[in-house]
Amino acid sequence: MPVFRPYPVMTVATLVALLILVSLGNWQMRRLTWKEDLIASVEARVDLPPVDLHAALVESGEGDISYLPVTVTGIFDHDREVQVFGQDLDGVPGYFIYTPLTPRNLPTVIVNRGFVPQELKDPATRPEGQVGAAETVTGLARPSREAGAFQPANDPEAGDWYVANLDEMAEAMDRQNIVPFFVDADASPNPGGWPLGGQTIITFRNPHLGYALTWYGLALTLLGVYVAVHIGAGRLALRRSSQ
Repeated sequence: MPVFRPYPVMTVATLVALLILVSLGNWQMRRLTWKEDLIASVEARVDLPPVDLHAALVESGEGDISYLPVTVTGIFDHDREVQVFGQDLDGVPGYFIYTPLTPRNLPTVIVNRGFVPQELKDPATRPEGQVGAAETVTGLARPSREAGAFQPANDPEAGDWYVANLDEMAEAMDRQNIVPFFVDADASPNPGGWPLGGQTIITFRNPHLGYALTWYGLALTLLGVYVAVHIGAGRLALRRSSQ
């Protein structure tokens, strides 16, 4: 007959720890499903033909339109541009140029026109890109962002921007009637070469399976330690020793 005389405190602590570890693994598996659905949705959406701004506004009222291709024609107000510190797709530090664009008979769109290196932050260093005529912009709809836990907060008064927050930018640009999303311009060249569009990241890290396996592995390791301790102490055996 098997012999099992568990240590009470160790058993309770192990059960609690196992419950936590398995729950964390299950949570990561749910995150994996969510991330895979997101990736599939984005991959299907970015290749769609661009819709005009009016259609995008209708769709935005029905749900998330992140990464939906959008086209809009209007006039940029270059005097109101905002430079958001960041890195381009190659990791080079610089600024993303957000500029309000006013289409005819529609709300203002805040467009991420693209990236400039640090030495071109000042608009005066790239006058060719400050076009005053109507322009047509095609790009991807992107939502407003919030500062992360380790990200500095924006300081509009000082002109220091670190995160593309729609409400803060609208206030800084003195715009009350704006569409509820940004448009990240595509790689169509701007006069003078700057800003450089097409900087939207459309690939996603998906480490959730690895995280889940780590939590499950820790749970199995903990269970193995528990069993080994009880075997070593003679509290767990498959059969009683014969007398």
